[in-house]
Amino acid sequence: MNPVRAGMVNDPAEYPWSSYHFNALGIENHLLKPHSVYKELGVDEVTCRTQYLALFSNPIPIADMEIIRTATNKAWVLGNDRFKAKVEKILNRQMQQKPHGGDRRSEIFKSQ
Repeated sequence: MNPVRAGMVNDPAEYPWSSYHFNALGIENHLLKPHSVYKELGVDEVTCRTQYLALFSNPIPIADMEIIRTATNKAWVLGNDRFKAKVEKILNRQMQQKPHGGDRRSEIFKSQ
């Protein structure tokens, strides 16, 4: 949907450099093969195509897109707090934004 969001086209089928034609419309392309995640959408090609098309029926809300972009740009993990903490522990790397420090002069901050 990036070309649609960018205003380059009105429909993903209008963008010639997309795998949408292959995945959604079943148009053969010798450069592409079905992705394993695509294959998991159904038991046969028709079901996979139908399920793939359904992904385009509900646009991703702008707020969610911003969360996805921020996480992607900063190499953070998307998921609930438990999942993020687990990934941080496994990788020993920060995976989400930490709260900013407090007022270092305050008694509460000094007592921590």
